[in-house]
Amino acid sequence: MKRNLTIVGLTVGGIFALIGLAFTAVFIGMQFGVFNVKGSIIERNSFFTGGKSADQTLAPAPPAKPCVDESATVCNWNETPEWVVVSGGLSKDSSIIHKVAGETNVSARLIASVVVPEQIRFFTSEREIFKRYFEPLKILGSLSQFSLGVSGIKQETANQIEQYANDPASPFYPGDSYAALIAYAPGANHDTELYNRLTDAKNHYYSYLYTAIYLKEIEAQWSRAGFPVENKPEVVGTLFNIGFQASSPKADPKTAGATITTGGKPYAFGQLGANFYNSLELRTVFPL
Repeated sequence: MKRNLTIVGLTVGGIFALIGLAFTAVFIGMQFGVFNVKGSIIERNSFFTGGKSADQTLAPAPPAKPCVDESATVCNWNETPEWVVVSGGLSKDSSIIHKVAGETNVSARLIASVVVPEQIRFFTSEREIFKRYFEPLKILGSLSQFSLGVSGIKQETANQIEQYANDPASPFYPGDSYAALIAYAPGANHDTELYNRLTDAKNHYYSYLYTAIYLKEIEAQWSRAGFPVENKPEVVGTLFNIGFQASSPKADPKTAGATITTGGKPYAFGQLGANFYNSLELRTVFPL
C-alpha cells in the first residue's frame, strides 16, 4: 500500500513538473519571439478563412488620394477627401455644437473652426484608419490616446479648463456661469469621468463644451489685457493648438500652430481653421 502511494505521488509530481517545464518553455519562447507569426493581423486571419478576409471591411486600404478630383495631385483644403468627411461629421453634430454655443456664448462656427484642423490632421496622419472607417461613414474621429475627443484636448488641458472656470482670480476666468456646466456629481471619480466625457464616441457634447470653454477662457484673458480676439479665428485657433502656457496677449499675434499637409499643401493649424471660418463652407449650418 505504501509502495503504491509512493508511485502515485511520484507520478503526480512528475506531471506537475512537466507542466511547469512546458509553461517555462512557452514563456521563454514568447520572450524571444519563437512563436511569432509573420504578417499582418489580416493575413493571419485569412489563414483560417481560406485566404479571404473574414470581414471585407478589414481589407487593406486603397492608396490615399490627396484630392477629390483624382486627376489632381494638389488642391485646396476643401477639395480633399478629408474635408468631405469632416464637413459631413460637423453637419451631423450641428445640433450639439449649436447647443454648446448657446450655453457658452461662443460662436458655433468658431467652435467648428478649431475642430476642422484637428480632424484633418488626424485623418492625414492616420490614412489607413481614415480610409477604412471614417470615410465610408462620414463621421468624426474621437481621439483617445494622448489627445482626447473630436477636438484633441489633452487631459492635462481639460484639467486647466476646469481650474480656470472655477477661479475668479485667474486671467482666464470666463465668468460665473461656466463652472456649473462642467461640475461633477458628488462622489464621482474625477479622472475616470473626465476621460469618459471627452472620449464618448456616441455623444460629442463634452468635447465641444470643453473646446468652447477653452476658447472663452482665451478670449477672457486677451480682453482683460486690452487685445480682444473674439473675431480673430486665426489667433484663437493658434492658441487652441499651442496651449494656455503659450498665450501671451499682444497687439500683433502671429498665426501659427502645427503644420498640417492636406491636398498636397501645408497649412499652419491656426491658418487652416481661419480658412474654414472665413470660407463659404457650411455657412448655412454654421453662419458667421
